[in-house]
Amino acid sequence: MNINDTYETKGWRRVIQELWGFLKNSLGNFFSPEFLTILIPLLFLWEFLPRWKILPESLIPSLSTVARRFWFMFWHKDLVFHIGWSMGRFFAAFAIAVVLAVPVGLLMGWNLKIRAYVLPLWQLLSPIPPPAWVPMTIIFFGIGSKMHIFLMFIGIFYPVLFNTYQGIKDTDPRYLASGRVFGASEFTLLRKVYFWHAFGSIIMSLKTGVAMGLVMLLIGESYGGRMGIGYLLGQAKDYFVIPEMMVCMVILGWIGWFLIEVLKYVEIKLAVWKVGR
Repeated sequence: MNINDTYETKGWRRVIQELWGFLKNSLGNFFSPEFLTILIPLLFLWEFLPRWKILPESLIPSLSTVARRFWFMFWHKDLVFHIGWSMGRFFAAFAIAVVLAVPVGLLMGWNLKIRAYVLPLWQLLSPIPPPAWVPMTIIFFGIGSKMHIFLMFIGIFYPVLFNTYQGIKDTDPRYLASGRVFGASEFTLLRKVYFWHAFGSIIMSLKTGVAMGLVMLLIGESYGGRMGIGYLLGQAKDYFVIPEMMVCMVILGWIGWFLIEVLKYVEIKLAVWKVGR
């Protein structure tokens, strides 16, 4: 065995270990005895209350009906394609928002002069509800992916911006004084102290951004377009196909849960000083 094979084997082993750690951490809560005592009765009630006519099945379909509709959409309505299309737009908007909001929030929290110039602008714009941007966005971008990405960007940008700013601003002065005693420059403090002190706030803002981004994904895809999970949900609403509506809702819930679990795992791996809290 040559040295390249050895490194490749170790690399795959590390990937498998990280994947197992992620699954154990994220799925562990679902299979805990405490949560199963809540989940199993809820699934039982969801299945049998409509079947026993306690709830109208025309309005609240049973779990098995929703599951069968999922498979129908999977095979006959290109469900995977629609999910992939929506996620492509979502990740584009998420990446743009994070790349812009984190540095701006970091600089605002670090420098009083920069804060004085730009903070009032964001304070004026942020109270505008993201859905209120829809008409102007349609005028400027038309109906399509650019509109959807911009609306999701608006939903994600402000939570990330202000949480980053607040986390940087609240950095403990004792840490900064200690760094300066040992000759750390402001740039070093920015990278080694400010950022990591605010890391928990940044991760929390990303979790909020995921939720807001999914909200704006649905709003954006409901305006025109023929692709995406929001389009499927809107189509199901127009034709009053409640099982398909519930399939879309469950999928969105699982997507949001998965992305938040990924962020939690990133925080566990990087913010080692918070493990066990």
